[in-house]
Amino acid sequence: MVKKTINPAYVGFGMLTPVYIMSLDQLPRLNTGAIVHEVSDYVYDDAAIIACNLSQWGVPSAMIGTSVGDDLLGKYVVNKFKELGVQGKVRITDKYKTPLEVNVSDRKGARTYFWQRSKEILGTLDTADLSLIKKAKLLYVDWYDGDHIVRAMEEAKRHNIPVFLNFEHGHTHPDLLKKYSGMVTVCQAVTDAAQLGKKQAMLGVARKLIKSGIQTAIITMASQGCMAVQGDEIIRAHAPRVKAVDASGAGATFSSGFVYGYLNGWRLEDTVRFAIAAASLKVTRSGLKMFSVQEIQGLARTIRIERMVYRGDRFHTIRKLLTLPKDSPLMNNTLVKESQKLAERILPKRKVERKKIKRSMVE
Repeated sequence: MVKKTINPAYVGFGMLTPVYIMSLDQLPRLNTGAIVHEVSDYVYDDAAIIACNLSQWGVPSAMIGTSVGDDLLGKYVVNKFKELGVQGKVRITDKYKTPLEVNVSDRKGARTYFWQRSKEILGTLDTADLSLIKKAKLLYVDWYDGDHIVRAMEEAKRHNIPVFLNFEHGHTHPDLLKKYSGMVTVCQAVTDAAQLGKKQAMLGVARKLIKSGIQTAIITMASQGCMAVQGDEIIRAHAPRVKAVDASGAGATFSSGFVYGYLNGWRLEDTVRFAIAAASLKVTRSGLKMFSVQEIQGLARTIRIERMVYRGDRFHTIRKLLTLPKDSPLMNNTLVKESQKLAERILPKRKVERKKIKRSMVE
């Protein structure tokens, strides 16, 4: 009997590269070394991370990616997707070796990365089969893959499939914003390349994205949490303080959490809570093995939320939310109460402990 394949709810489009993630106490000075405490391996970039994360949470997911080499690293990508149930054919080429990324994370949450992204590799996106997109409920693309993402976005638009664009600081280029905005439903961005902006910078970027025609704008601010704007609804979420071990993939994990809530039809507040909690938990251990949905929901309940309104070209806080509505999906799960124990272990219990605990790194 042939097992029927379930159409993917999520389809990621972008670069495929294995990654080695090395965790150490402190990045070494030039021409010196450091002891590595743990080495993890996984499949990058963000589109692939999200596909793997969602698959771990039971969401049918697929990946349309660049070709990988006919070598051990290429076979690793194929086997990892097969292991996690990520759909989509991984194309093999003998024209180049599989690209590799190396990430180094220290105990402060800082991340240094080294990657291989040639025009030849990215060019294989232009010949990828896009047929999975028309069956999906959401397409994800990254702006740093350049104009190679346009073909996939146009295909999604033809089939009325929502598009999630990770735009980072790309909105600072007016031409790019104009080119992409008409094809984007959800846009995740940062204030600038270093994510150093304050609250007003978040508001300014959100205003810019919404005025361009994008339906949902998410501005992430690392340890400062995020802001999400959807129509008249404005949610400001504050990231919990956690002990950061490895920030690699935190931004993609945030995106994974948001996509999870979006595909499940959650209200904006619950979706943002889940996304922040997922990213915050991720940085507490090395590698990209995900915490369970129940564990994430436990921390999500503790996230501090503010609601805002836009009047007279200014944003005003109208309500601070420290509790969840009774009909929230974060309240309905019977395992959530048990997962509160995890949150209690991670969150600081006394003010005197807060100075010792690093903030989470939501990219």
